[in-house]
Amino acid sequence: MAAKKLSKVPEEVKMKKGDKPAAVEKNHSKVPEEVKTKKGDKPATAAKRLSGVPASGTVALSNLVSQMKSMGIDIVSFSMGEPDFVTPENIVEACKASLNEGFTHYTPSAGIPELRKAIAAKAFSDNRIPCTAKNVLVTPCKHAIFMSALAFLDPGDEVILPDPSWVSYEACIRLAGAKPVYIPTKFDDNFIIDPSLISASITPKTKMIVLNSPSNPTGSVIPCETIKDISKIAIENNLTVLSDEIYESIIYEGKHHSVAAVPDMFERTITISGLSKTYAMTGWRLGWAIASEKSIKELDKLQTHSISCCVSFTQPAAVEAINGPQKEKENMVKEFKKRRDLAVDLIRDIKGLDVNVPKGAFYLFPKYDSKVKSEVLCTKMLEEAHVAVTPGSAFGPCGEGFFRLSYAASEDQIREGLSRIKKFMNNL
Repeated sequence: MAAKKLSKVPEEVKMKKGDKPAAVEKNHSKVPEEVKTKKGDKPATAAKRLSGVPASGTVALSNLVSQMKSMGIDIVSFSMGEPDFVTPENIVEACKASLNEGFTHYTPSAGIPELRKAIAAKAFSDNRIPCTAKNVLVTPCKHAIFMSALAFLDPGDEVILPDPSWVSYEACIRLAGAKPVYIPTKFDDNFIIDPSLISASITPKTKMIVLNSPSNPTGSVIPCETIKDISKIAIENNLTVLSDEIYESIIYEGKHHSVAAVPDMFERTITISGLSKTYAMTGWRLGWAIASEKSIKELDKLQTHSISCCVSFTQPAAVEAINGPQKEKENMVKEFKKRRDLAVDLIRDIKGLDVNVPKGAFYLFPKYDSKVKSEVLCTKMLEEAHVAVTPGSAFGPCGEGFFRLSYAASEDQIREGLSRIKKFMNNL
């Protein structure tokens, strides 16, 4: 379908530097006297720990896209990292059954026993991680990463992570008072991290290595030999590895390899995974951490003082997701592969763009030959072409000159969106 004539984006929803919210209408009602700030009152100030932590670029962009769509603007969005499928019916029905049965109260903080057992069995069967239910904490994935930073990092510690990498790793590290140390990866190497660069970056302050395979934003899958080499470095230097494996089931070529399955690595690895991407359950906020019993106790300590436990009636549904039929999951992966291949072919036909063929996840990370900054490029693309992609700079210094495109969209949307991008790039 040909793109309609693109209307100008209203000033109040244009993305501005710092991603400021839309202006408040001037004709608001008068503020009641009792809530006015009185002379001498001091406004609340944010804690210093937040000064070096920007808001999530991906979430901010998603919010802006939603606002523009609500105004009737035809946006093709490739910005959000979530499947466009619905949660499989058997999982939804299991959740409904829990509600109907009155399973709506607190659960054990670490999760219901049936779910912890199911997760441990899956981790061993699929990834050869030598764990039992005692090694599992049921928690939202992002919360697991945040708690891992708070539990195992002290102010001044250094954390090694690939560049580019998911936006929230750096934020969690900085909120714990630690320092991110980026290891550059290259387009020509399919963004696979080089173990020798990890070794060269280790100092007496290094405490942790963060890995994410398959990767957000590049879709790269770390090979088995590289996993083994990084594990050897971690053992020799007494480092913890935080392994984010949320996309473990979305692999098109090759095989997923878990760090915790490498000999002598289980006790020093925190493995994060969950249901969001695999079963189209992003809104359920349900995942897990797998680690040594000692580490799980520390994480659970934080959980009891934060969210207490995951939502009760979602947990039996998670058991159904893991133990129930997997056909819909397999169909989703097949569909993602078709979309990946389509998007790669279309992007490689656009002047000024080039892209790798990722082996996992549902992202492409195209590079462009213009000298313009990625934030500027993506803002112009949204305003002029009405296509939303995420600036590569949101994912680290090496992301400059790239943008992230999520192909978790229909084939029609992929064709339409990339047709608009082609026109935009030709006129850039």
